Amino acid sequence: MSESDMLIIKVPASTANLGPGFDSIGMALNLYLTLEVEKADKWEVIPLSEEMAAFPKDENNYIIQIALKTAARYNKKLPPAKIGVKSEIPLARGLGSSASAIVAGIELADVLGRLNLTRQEKFAWASEIEGHPDNAGASVFGGLLIACQTGDSVDAVVSHDIDFEIVAVIPRTELLTKEARGVLPQEVSFSEAVTAGAVSNVLVAALFSGNYDLVGKMMKNDRYHQPYRRGLVPHMAVIEEHAPQFGAFGVALSGAGPTILCLTKPGAAETVINGLQKVLPDMDYLSLEVDQSGSKVYSMTGI
Repeated sequence: MSESDMLIIKVPASTANLGPGFDSIGMALNLYLTLEVEKADKWEVIPLSEEMAAFPKDENNYIIQIALKTAARYNKKLPPAKIGVKSEIPLARGLGSSASAIVAGIELADVLGRLNLTRQEKFAWASEIEGHPDNAGASVFGGLLIACQTGDSVDAVVSHDIDFEIVAVIPRTELLTKEARGVLPQEVSFSEAVTAGAVSNVLVAALFSGNYDLVGKMMKNDRYHQPYRRGLVPHMAVIEEHAPQFGAFGVALSGAGPTILCLTKPGAAETVINGLQKVLPDMDYLSLEVDQSGSKVYSMTGI
């Protein structure tokens, strides 16, 4: 990166779980956190979108903190930079805003510190910071990710062949992950765990075989988290009832919520949105696609 270069870091949003894939299934979405990076004498963050204005504008910014932490992990010291930050990802809505910030910080450290990290290394480190691999992995790799984090090992299978559209139904109020995790039980019975695992296994098989009706059935039959979180998201039952009437084959909480995802076959997203807007007019609606590229870094020379 020369003095005249502007570095662009682009990280996709993500959804997690798809119902029973709790903390293990993630999918990248075509909403983006974007950093515009230039060399500078000191760290400076310039908000380029309204939601980013609330965050620190110096090295205390979370993205820079992650970058510095990443560099220290590899015994490197980063040169300061001026960073313009803009985001299309709603905050605290279950669309992976924190994971995207973590991945952006890792990418920033990688390029400024010349760490030459592989995607697997970025994924493993982001998952360690985040505490689970689904959102971070989707943001790094793109596509649909099935992941497992056990001890020091983080493993994943990634598919870039998933072909459906997504409608995100987004309430205009936040739901913090800490609050949503607080309603989950500390343990479940062995028989319940067996059933929950079986539902998750069939979901994965249905996703890879393209059996969308079965995907939707398994999404609704989650035993891990949605039954406990329904009280926090009363609009979920309304969407589950009506979205299939308008063409959705699957409905689930996005991450910890409160956003609800409706999966549709190609070409049906607008019909689902138009129908749901009549039932729930006080929500925001986004027609989304699966991001297949994951996090990207490129240079715009001469800017």
